[in-house]
Amino acid sequence: MTSLDKPTEETDQHDARAVTEAALFEAFGGLRGMVETVLPGLLFVTIYTINKDLHMSAIAALAVSLVLVVVRLVMRDTVKHAFSGVFGVAFGVVFAMMTGNAKDFYLPGMLYTLGLGLAYIITTLCGVPLIGLILGPVFKENLSWRTRNPGRKKAYAKASYAWGAILLAKCAILFPLYWWANTAQLGWVLVALKIPPFLLAVWLTWVFLAKAPAPIDVFAEMEAAEKAEEERKAALAEERGETTGARHRREA
Repeated sequence: MTSLDKPTEETDQHDARAVTEAALFEAFGGLRGMVETVLPGLLFVTIYTINKDLHMSAIAALAVSLVLVVVRLVMRDTVKHAFSGVFGVAFGVVFAMMTGNAKDFYLPGMLYTLGLGLAYIITTLCGVPLIGLILGPVFKENLSWRTRNPGRKKAYAKASYAWGAILLAKCAILFPLYWWANTAQLGWVLVALKIPPFLLAVWLTWVFLAKAPAPIDVFAEMEAAEKAEEERKAALAEERGETTGARHRREA
């Protein structure tokens, strides 16, 4: 390796890390997505801690979720994270209202976390890591990593195992509290466990992917193939035109 090669490799690594950071930011919503995830639950537990009013707490949480969606729509921004928050809060509100137990506001989200943690582990064991399915389209590689990029598939497997382990560890804390703690205690622990485990999982994903081979841009490949096909057809048409012209000249 020459001294001229090092800056190029360092630049490539820096570019790869920047692309990975941008993709993770897009996939998981960044700071704004985290706020939208935490705010409804924080509002619920705050109001319930103060006045123990299930209906007021639930309505406030649902209302703020809807406001976040409206803000996204007004700003013409992506609404997938806000909408997922609305559905999660709505399920919690309906469940708590049906049972009359304020702790059940959190149960659908806890069950979702448990299911998601298991999904990360099971899909990885089946050879199709869930994090790869999530991030593949973001990196414009789709499923090319499964058969054409083994180093990247290995990184996705590591990241999926990390997500699964972190989410299942979170469940191991929350489900005992669901049975033993009161609503306020469970709510505050849930709020406290919203961001740190998420950030740890995202950071580990970044670490694994930053060291992995670059993604294969299948969209660029398709565009290049289409362009090559158009050029081939144009060249063939031009050749036919020249052949026809030559024949006409001979006949003349």
